[in-house]
Amino acid sequence: MRVWGLHPKHLCRKHLLAEHRELHGLWNILTKHQAQGGYSRHPETLRWVGKTRALFDRHELLVAEFFRRGYQHHTPLDEKLAQGKKDQTVFINTIAEQKVILKNKPCDCLLHI
Repeated sequence: MRVWGLHPKHLCRKHLLAEHRELHGLWNILTKHQAQGGYSRHPETLRWVGKTRALFDRHELLVAEFFRRGYQHHTPLDEKLAQGKKDQTVFINTIAEQKVILKNKPCDCLLHI
């Protein structure tokens, strides 16, 4: 489970779609209190507690990248549930570490950094 801190334009198709799917899972845990196994206590989940506004904004950034690439999007989030801090400043891995993680993956992420 991971929501990247990098701009979505740097993610390959696989990682862009995976982040979108995982973000929806986080959203459901945080806004609908749908604990999915141990995910409610996962570090990625915990860093978004009280920051559903920031998570909503990240989702909108992903959706904008979907449209830029010509993808469709049919799963909007309810903005009324977006509350709390607007910025996410807590990261499990720093941005520099995230770049290294992605560069070591066999995909097309970070081709334009």
